[in-house]
Amino acid sequence: MFNVLFKLGWFFKEYWKRYTFAIAALIVVSAIDLIPPKLVGMAIDEIQFNTLTMERLIEILMIYGGIIFVSYSLSYMWDYTLFSGAATLERTMRSRLMNHFLRMTPRFFQSNKVGDLMARSTNDLKAVMMTSGFGILTLVDSTVFMILIILMMGFTISFKLTLAALLPLPIMAVVMNRYGKVIHARFMEAQDSFGDLNNNVLESVRGVRVIRAFVQEKNDEEAFQRMTNEVYNKNVAVAKMDALFEPTITVLVGVAYTIGLGYGSSLVFQNVITLGEMVSFNVYLGMLIWPMFAVGELINVLQRGNASLDRVNDTLEQRPDVSSPAQPAHVEQPKRIEYNDISFTYPNTKKPALKGINLRINQGETIGVVGKTGAGKTTFIRQFLREYSGMKGSIKVNGVNLNDIDLDRSRSWMGYVPQDQVLFSKTIRENIQYGKYDASDKEIYRVLGLACFLEDIKVLPQGLDTLVGESGVTLSGGQKQRVSIARAFIMNPEILLLDDAMSAVDGKTEAAIIQHLREQRRNKTTIIAAHRLSAVTHADHIIVLDEGTVVEEGRHEELMQKGGWYQQQYEHQQLKEGTE
Repeated sequence: MFNVLFKLGWFFKEYWKRYTFAIAALIVVSAIDLIPPKLVGMAIDEIQFNTLTMERLIEILMIYGGIIFVSYSLSYMWDYTLFSGAATLERTMRSRLMNHFLRMTPRFFQSNKVGDLMARSTNDLKAVMMTSGFGILTLVDSTVFMILIILMMGFTISFKLTLAALLPLPIMAVVMNRYGKVIHARFMEAQDSFGDLNNNVLESVRGVRVIRAFVQEKNDEEAFQRMTNEVYNKNVAVAKMDALFEPTITVLVGVAYTIGLGYGSSLVFQNVITLGEMVSFNVYLGMLIWPMFAVGELINVLQRGNASLDRVNDTLEQRPDVSSPAQPAHVEQPKRIEYNDISFTYPNTKKPALKGINLRINQGETIGVVGKTGAGKTTFIRQFLREYSGMKGSIKVNGVNLNDIDLDRSRSWMGYVPQDQVLFSKTIRENIQYGKYDASDKEIYRVLGLACFLEDIKVLPQGLDTLVGESGVTLSGGQKQRVSIARAFIMNPEILLLDDAMSAVDGKTEAAIIQHLREQRRNKTTIIAAHRLSAVTHADHIIVLDEGTVVEEGRHEELMQKGGWYQQQYEHQQLKEGTE
């Protein structure tokens, strides 16, 4: 149960001053709070024996007032210090998770659902925060505060009466331990279900157009209802165990009160303790209720926190497939790129996606990559991006193995426009500035012109300040592609990777963008993967892939003379465009 505190030891060690002060102040407040019941008992005894004077009463009241002031001040300080520390842990863990997500490779996101990752970044971190805040509070109150009360009852009133009243405590310890184990298991199940629900909602929102187009609203709603019920039932199972804590403790506290009142009364009749001490003892018993409840809350919070921290740590412990070398080689500019016998098979598949690829690319060249659907065009580009491990052969840049170059360094050379354009829920200006954060509006308009988007920007309601919506939902497919191309243009990368980036634009627009590419990217390397062959006719070298193998290569004119797949496909596409 206390494993979670050891797992968070790195944080407590870093902020030991904060937690030392908070715990020390909490203990001091606990000790101070034990004085008022004793004052009440003393006052009652002095009233009973007719020895209470006005001066003595004023003295007691002033001491009481001073205790209230000191207790309030210290309580504010420990409360602020302790719970701000918990908020710091949540912020630190959330930053760690986000940095981890940004460094992970596609394989990680294939094996982890986005909704579950979001659940771990929100609900689970809240539970961990509770452990480092409320958990520490209940730990101190259920141990130190309880011990102080028991010692006060034993040393100042009666050890016999104290031991008799505390007979229910061992029973409570056994019961609470059993409750805690069940809560841990049920809470893990509830959090997993919540992650699945999160993922389902995310997919439904993103795919709402498809859901409506196929008239699947009812089915999606029914599926959502089933998942909601599952999450509800698992949370109810957790709540049922939670609900057992308070009644169990209430019964045991009631038993302690009964023992204290019955046995205490007999001790008063026997003149072993005074009436005032009896009253003080019962006040202490009342104060003991919270530490007893704190035991239950402690077990509950620690078990939830332990389950959540295990889920978060499980995510953080997953390592990226590809990482930077310990001692990276330095390459200033990619002047020569060589694919040497490259073969690659995706994880969990047996069929190779690339087989024996050999290619030399010089700085300033434009390379076209074409082939049937599934031929390996995207995989070819991804090898240079180093998204996956397990590649056989080598890619060399200026004679240096790409794997020996720092990841950030190699990726800083590249501008990438993927098949599935990724636009953020921001304005068009902000989306383009992802390529260059300090880009001025003048620069943005220039690259929009290169991407043939100037006419579109004029009709958008707020121009550059138009919000594109979730994943660019307010833009058409062609518009999203051109904004993505503009973002790559403004970066002016050494290597531009276009992965079927103009499939949604018309032939005239494509031709204009290609012309701008040729003019703007002289002495810069460009790799274009495309289905429409008109996008690569200007290329310095074209490779035709079929099931991951290069079956044809050369310039456009050379390939047209070979009479192979390239010539047939080009003529077919030209004929098709001519009849439209």
